[in-house]
Amino acid sequence: MKRHLLLGTVVLIGLIAYAEHVLADEKEAVKAFDTVQKVFQSPRCQNCHIPGDSPLQFDAGIPHAMNVVRGMDGKGAAGLPCTTCHAERNPPASYGPGMPPGAPHWSLPPAAHKMAWIGLPADKLCAMIKDRSSNGDRDFAALIKHVSDDKLVLWGWNPGVGRAPVPVPHDIFVTQFKLWADAGGPCPIEGS
Repeated sequence: MKRHLLLGTVVLIGLIAYAEHVLADEKEAVKAFDTVQKVFQSPRCQNCHIPGDSPLQFDAGIPHAMNVVRGMDGKGAAGLPCTTCHAERNPPASYGPGMPPGAPHWSLPPAAHKMAWIGLPADKLCAMIKDRSSNGDRDFAALIKHVSDDKLVLWGWNPGVGRAPVPVPHDIFVTQFKLWADAGGPCPIEGS
């Protein structure tokens, strides 16, 4: 009887320790999401992740000039694709500020997966990023690859003359994104 009680106590202590470890990991992952949110809701990201069909521009996020629109595939309207003005790379600094920036496959998310996160609270942004029905059917591995390697995403850290880069260094962002994703993408609780 004493042996069973002792064994039960040891198991209970082990379960409590494990639960505390899991909760600590989840707490760190939720904290890491603060960095993810800061990046996603910077002008470099949210200017193209819009609820409507007209992208925003500049650090102030003003409506794009010339009535530019998303188009079904995110690459602009028929007859006026994004690549009309946006090249594969930023123009030389000698061209001055305000010139159309460039990066490979310049576009917005397609209409079917707008991933619009302007003004979303952290819990809603978190849920949207993980939702494969709204994120282009990306699992965590694909999301990590997207934020780590995609040339258009990387442009945010080198946006050209007159534009503030994403406010968090890319390597720190990726590390925090992985920490969050590896923990299963726990979302902050609204109001916490």
